[in-house]
Amino acid sequence: MEIKRFPLGALWTNGYLVWDEGGHAFLVDPGGEASEVRAFLEDKGLTLEWIVLTHGHGDHIGGLPQMRPLSRCGVAIHRDDADMLLEPGKNLSTFMGEPLSFDPAERILADGEELAVGSLTVRVIHTPGHTPGGICLLVTEGEERVLFAGDTLFARSIGRTDLPGGSEELLEASLRVLAELPDELRVLPGHGPETRIGEERRNNPFWPR
Repeated sequence: MEIKRFPLGALWTNGYLVWDEGGHAFLVDPGGEASEVRAFLEDKGLTLEWIVLTHGHGDHIGGLPQMRPLSRCGVAIHRDDADMLLEPGKNLSTFMGEPLSFDPAERILADGEELAVGSLTVRVIHTPGHTPGGICLLVTEGEERVLFAGDTLFARSIGRTDLPGGSEELLEASLRVLAELPDELRVLPGHGPETRIGEERRNNPFWPR
């Protein structure tokens, strides 16, 4: 499994391009102007199979106009955030000064569902709290596993719950789900540096006790 991080958009949202040895790729959260991602795809000769959104906030979807035409299968998002693609008020882009509205997603996701991208398996873990349809993506290839956490979990912090659709109680419940994962699991969040489950279990002040 190969992974390249692209900080995109005004908030430097972490977009992640993930691919296997056969050049089958998917993109997590294209948050803004994405010409660098397009150039990388072309340079490496990768086939973009899916764009998977961890949630529907404007700072995670702003690069869709550039990247969606390259995606063979389209865009996937959890059903509880699906309407956020359609309405700038719901995805909060109105308040960021650049209203964003897109066509509906090609695939609506649910908890436990899996996407196959070449030799990669992408499993959806529904982790509401930051948004109703927030998800983490547990990606597996052979013995290797990585968690893409969106804005559910950060290094030493967690996602905001004071925005529309947020819930402190739901986010705490979502963290309890993540707490079942092994300590050595790499965590690649929507903002900031990567971490591991064990590091957050020991050092994150918001981790459920």
